Parts: sequence; structure tokens; C-alpha cells
Amino acid sequence: MDIALMSMALSQGQVQQQASLSVMKKAMGNAEQQGEALQKLMSSGDVQAIQQAAQPHLGGNIDLKL
Repeated sequence: MDIALMSMALSQGQVQQQASLSVMKKAMGNAEQQGEALQKLMSSGDVQAIQQAAQPHLGGNIDLKL
């Protein structure tokens, strides 16, 4: 067995694992922030604000005919 080759492969695997963990931690942090923002929005009790956040293009204009 080539010990140098095994060492390089092991090192590369460790770097890939560290990169994957770093990306996963960042994604978990983003999900946590979004969850907190959603909880804050829902606890405010303002249904209109929730609907506006879900569909921002609706309800901005009203057509009137006199």
C-alpha cells in the first residue's frame, strides 16, 4: 500500500466533510432565522400582514367605477 496516497485521500475526505458541515451549519442558521421571523409575524396577530407577506402582489390596487 502506498501510505502517501492513503494519507492524501484521508486528508481530502476530512476537508470535504468539514466543508459539508460548514454549509449545513449555515443553512441551519438561515432556517432558524426564518423560523424566528415567521413566529414573530404570526404572534403579531396581524392576518393582513401575513397575507401580504405570502402574496405581496395582491391587494395593492383597487379598481373603482363611479
